[in-house]
Amino acid sequence: MPDLPLPPGSTLGILGGGQLGRMLSQAASRLGFDVVILDPQPDCPAARVSRAQITAPYDDPDALQALGRLCDVVTFEFENVPAASVETLAEAGALVAPGPTALAVAQDRVDEKTYLNAVGAPTVAFAAVTTLDDLTAAIERLGLPALLKTRREGYDGKGQVWIRDAADAAAAFDAIGRRPAVLEAAAVFRRELSVIAARGRDGAVAVYPLGENVHQNGVLKTTTAPAAVDPATQGRAEQIAAAVLDGLDYIGVMGIELFDMGEGELLVNEVAPRVHNTGHWTQDGCVCNQFEQHVRAVVGWPLGPSNAHARIEMTNLLGDEVKQWRTLAAEPNARLHLYGKHDARPGRKMAHVNRIL
Repeated sequence: MPDLPLPPGSTLGILGGGQLGRMLSQAASRLGFDVVILDPQPDCPAARVSRAQITAPYDDPDALQALGRLCDVVTFEFENVPAASVETLAEAGALVAPGPTALAVAQDRVDEKTYLNAVGAPTVAFAAVTTLDDLTAAIERLGLPALLKTRREGYDGKGQVWIRDAADAAAAFDAIGRRPAVLEAAAVFRRELSVIAARGRDGAVAVYPLGENVHQNGVLKTTTAPAAVDPATQGRAEQIAAAVLDGLDYIGVMGIELFDMGEGELLVNEVAPRVHNTGHWTQDGCVCNQFEQHVRAVVGWPLGPSNAHARIEMTNLLGDEVKQWRTLAAEPNARLHLYGKHDARPGRKMAHVNRIL
């Protein structure tokens, strides 16, 4: 194990080479670290701003061994990296953050919600579903409408379906491939908020101001931050974040999606053990953005300041919307962040723009 904190010139490994890995690599480079990416896609977006790429599946034992040898610490950019891969790295002596426990909890929606409620971070009522009989019983207990989600994988609205009539239960179960699932009671919330928080190796916690999110077709469209919230709501979000992070002995940045129920009551929708789309506003609204904060945490540096110096509206650019780059680049209060993806498929996140309000 290397001595901490890691000095500049050390090497950070990242499992995953998409846009989050790219922005993590850029932040690490600014702090003087080299970066090696492990991703199955050759010439992935993160690799083109990093020292090297290992092109292999995330569960390739030889690739994981090579990554562990090359790097002083390893992290990941998305939560669908196999938890077993993180365990393999850790067992081989590599320093990995966040650890496999946080990853495993976040990969299973039933385990996630069970954990959250246990640490005092309440969620909507829910029930595990394995069979159609389970689903029928869960509908009777939770009522309708209710949201059926696969227990594992699924993001940006994928792997989930609303059930509004009990007669539609079988069709809904078929729609998710009859996979193990969770049924979630509907939440009558005022708006969706999110909080980005970090925990360092010394146990220190830094929490950014809340962001307010708007989704279109299940995909995040905008985040406005700092959100217009009262101090009690911000304080409750900070309590939730600290409880979740401390309970996992977490190292790094985490995104926590919240339902604002009003009167200072917040329910946790889900957590992401990584830097998060709703935290992109910090790139132009904070001195230390979420990507630098994550690097600082995993290499053992002190956490940076998390206060905002500007109010930002972050807008995702999906598919062909990225072709607006000329117009966006000319906006005086807009800061364009392009991901270097070659194929602008419909609905694919290609870039985001931060507008200073």
